[in-house]
Amino acid sequence: MNGAPSQPEEPADFVWLASRSPRRQELLRQIGVRFRLLLSDDDEDDEALEIASPGESPARYVERVARAKAAAARARLLRRGEADAPVLASDTTVAIGGRMYGKPSDADDARRMLRELSGRTHRVLTAVVVATARRERLATQVSRVSFARLRPQEIDEYIAGGEPFGKAGAYAIQGAAARFVRRIEGSHSGIMGLPLYETARLLRGAGSR
Repeated sequence: MNGAPSQPEEPADFVWLASRSPRRQELLRQIGVRFRLLLSDDDEDDEALEIASPGESPARYVERVARAKAAAARARLLRRGEADAPVLASDTTVAIGGRMYGKPSDADDARRMLRELSGRTHRVLTAVVVATARRERLATQVSRVSFARLRPQEIDEYIAGGEPFGKAGAYAIQGAAARFVRRIEGSHSGIMGLPLYETARLLRGAGSR
């Protein structure tokens, strides 16, 4: 983890969450964090932020994207004249070596990803940024997930259920894909998309109550 807070800022009653993810919202509620959604305007291109640069490592990628999401959200907050409060943004990717597995574009892409993850151990990297008017705080959490060998029928049935779409690596560990997971090392909440230990520390440093 980097960007550990030293001097807390003035207390805030809530945080702005720059994410549509119901999983991240659920995780914040789990630790009692009050939040409001700060979602992008129609003319903002969220997907453009998630395009990997040539030769970019998985760690650099998630940190850059999380920072970009936070910066875009801070600009949105100022543009709309909303109440000033810490902005929370996050990004997650799945990786084997330097190869990243983002959100599948379609069923064939999801099938390819799950076949490549089958019987192997991969990393799940999640970067979290808490940005205020004064500073930006960053933490990155890396977990390891080992999949059992998946039969083609299992993969097809899982894809047919619709769960892989919108998920990095084409699976959701908190859903039906839990039966594929042989072992995890690290943060279960981080694998879901928001590591709660790191997030809580960043929010405390930013003055969130």
